[in-house]
Amino acid sequence: MSEYLPEGRLSADPSNLHKMSSPKHLHEAAQTGDVLEARAVMCDAAHNLTVDLGCMRGVIPREDGALGIRDGSVRDIAIISRVNRPVCFTVTEFRTDRSGAEYAVLSRENAQKKCMESFISSLRKGDVVDAKITHLESFGAFADIGCGIVALMPIDAISVSRIEHPKERFSVGMDIRAVVRSKENGRISLSHKELLGTWEQNAARFRAGETVSGIVRSVEHYGAFVELAPNLAGLAESRDGVEAGQQASVYIKSIIPEKMKIKLIIIDTFDYKYNPKPPEYFCKERHIDRFLYSPEGCKKHVESVFD
Repeated sequence: MSEYLPEGRLSADPSNLHKMSSPKHLHEAAQTGDVLEARAVMCDAAHNLTVDLGCMRGVIPREDGALGIRDGSVRDIAIISRVNRPVCFTVTEFRTDRSGAEYAVLSRENAQKKCMESFISSLRKGDVVDAKITHLESFGAFADIGCGIVALMPIDAISVSRIEHPKERFSVGMDIRAVVRSKENGRISLSHKELLGTWEQNAARFRAGETVSGIVRSVEHYGAFVELAPNLAGLAESRDGVEAGQQASVYIKSIIPEKMKIKLIIIDTFDYKYNPKPPEYFCKERHIDRFLYSPEGCKKHVESVFD
């Protein structure tokens, strides 16, 4: 297993646990500069983190709490918010407290520097990475792509089917995959929709004559767009009382690949509370150069190009 994973993915790894199973093994990990992971259990008034290493106590001094803390470009909330959550770190030294007990001095900043230099700096557009959702805003989702280093996924890159807020797709702590959309000045932007399948792949799950569930995404004067899957929507005939955000039961009239259209009839609608489930991915590759969403021969051309 790679040591440069989103925080929370390394904690249960047997190798990680072994290195913290005794003071001897922890000293060895310190000498080799291994990136380890354990749970932060407390943040004191000076914003130093206490970490439960199992075999002894660990302390991450405030200035080592995250990249950017030293120069003030990152706020201390980046440290405080780690309490009761896994944190990555390297062991920098060992000290003895007033009671004579040995404890380890840790650095999350060092682990993040290693991740930047050995992993993130080598990423290129089109690379597919593991990620973990850290927080959601109206304009997009933020995801940890390694050792607590966060990248933004704009809302329009989450799925082909449009959504009002990322909470309709993701929840905080959800493990996902993402595509490197761009790299500028060390900042990475992510995309997601290219992993959720083409129009044809999604449409192949449905047949004309079936009645299926969907979510009303928008209501126009000419009809309502109903999402059947994150990367697939159809147009239903207008009906009174239909509102965006409702769950819908829809009858599939026809599926027309050459026009990339699915015609629907709304049977019923009811209010819906979003409970996002982990995404289902069609793409299993670790790199993609291009993603053609639209069917071959379709007049409408929808493509993402990364190379």
